[in-house]
Amino acid sequence: MDLSRITLRPFKQSDAQDMLSWAGDDRVTEADRLKTLKSKEEALAFIERNSTPHLWMRSICVDDRSFGLLTVYVGSGDERCRGDIGYALAVEYWGKGITTRAVEMAVPKVFEEFPQILRLQAMTNVNNKGSRRVLEKAGFTKDALMRKHYYLKGEIQDVVVYSILAPDSD
Repeated sequence: MDLSRITLRPFKQSDAQDMLSWAGDDRVTEADRLKTLKSKEEALAFIERNSTPHLWMRSICVDDRSFGLLTVYVGSGDERCRGDIGYALAVEYWGKGITTRAVEMAVPKVFEEFPQILRLQAMTNVNNKGSRRVLEKAGFTKDALMRKHYYLKGEIQDVVVYSILAPDSD
């Protein structure tokens, strides 16, 4: 895959059908807090509901078609120096470098658009080797293993925390 075809852009309502095709797949949502979508109406509602000031949400596109999402939850108050990044991608695009490229594209934009963010972090299930590899290849550093950290879809999860710091924030 030619990684130069990948773009990040805000979601449009016209992305709802494409979003349903990948966010309606349990394999995509099983390791994510993203609820599996069941209808185009749910996809539209998701796009609308997640257009908030504390969420930087972008569609991962190939040739301008939505095949995934990348989000950064922007901290507020005492947590304003931190952002939490997450992502999901259509199964047929796993293992092709697309998510890594999307994360690499997003990081400098997030630090530029939110200068108060000094630390961008991600948590991934300890068994999600693909997601861990994405973060490592995108320049994130493994910070910690957090055992029994949270429930996800009814199961307690051990997670690995990764982070990357803003330039000149050492």
